[in-house]
Amino acid sequence: MQDMGLIEDAREVAERLMAPLGRRWQHVQAVAARAAELAGAVRADDREVLIAAAWLHDIGYSPEIGHTKFHPLDGARYLQENGWPEQVVNLVAHHSGARFEAEQRGRDEELLQEFPFEDSPLLDALVTADLTTGPGGERLSYDERISEILSRYGSEDPVHRTWVKAAPVVRECIERTEARLRERQPR
Repeated sequence: MQDMGLIEDAREVAERLMAPLGRRWQHVQAVAARAAELAGAVRADDREVLIAAAWLHDIGYSPEIGHTKFHPLDGARYLQENGWPEQVVNLVAHHSGARFEAEQRGRDEELLQEFPFEDSPLLDALVTADLTTGPGGERLSYDERISEILSRYGSEDPVHRTWVKAAPVVRECIERTEARLRERQPR
């Protein structure tokens, strides 16, 4: 059995920062549970990092730490300042198409200079957990989730513009995670 320290610490930080946000806290809890389900898509020694990052992925929405109002950057900066492992920090910084939204917000150079982007099975699995979980914690398909996001944000909003551009690229993360899970299933 793996050491649950990192995961438990992540859960505690997420609860402290996110529980006051109600529905978003429901989403975070469900994303963490989904990440645990998807853990077979990553190496065994990366599973703890995946689940910890899932707990922490949206902490930048907390008013306590959301200084720039770009939650991946705010969350990653908070984690970095508080000594979290670099891999967790970078996953939070780049989760779910953050680089596309950073571009829409004029923060792409800032994001990439501070937090290196690594296209990896870990990032794919985190993206899959986040983008197959609805805003209230409900399980959705990727297409349902993208449709939900686009309907929630008006066409001039940077989030809407992000997903018009990012959806096909991010879909590949989901497909790779699903393929990895199929490859690792016992026959």
